[in-house]
Amino acid sequence: MNPSPADTTLARRLHDLGGLELGAIDRHEHPRTLFEMRVDAMLMLLTSPACGAFKVDAMRRAIENYSKLEYETLPYYERWLKAVRQLLVEQGVLSDAQIDERIELIRRQRAANGEA
Repeated sequence: MNPSPADTTLARRLHDLGGLELGAIDRHEHPRTLFEMRVDAMLMLLTSPACGAFKVDAMRRAIENYSKLEYETLPYYERWLKAVRQLLVEQGVLSDAQIDERIELIRRQRAANGEA
């Protein structure tokens, strides 16, 4: 039995842009920032077979579950970083408290060194 048209019309998720008219795509490359390279390296290490903290598919799931506001306002690598944190906590690799403590330590060290 073939599904009716109503059965095949699923709600489009906010990240699903396939087939939509969105205008021209800026295809110019930009130099990657140190932050972008670090986030990319962290993801490669955490998803490597040697570490296996989580799979890339888990990253996609985490990012696709962001709210519309988060998805539309977070820059690309910020989305990745937020997903990495979520997955590290989900997998029991680190706790939110451990991550927050480390961030605070780094902030204090940078402030002591006169860094922003």
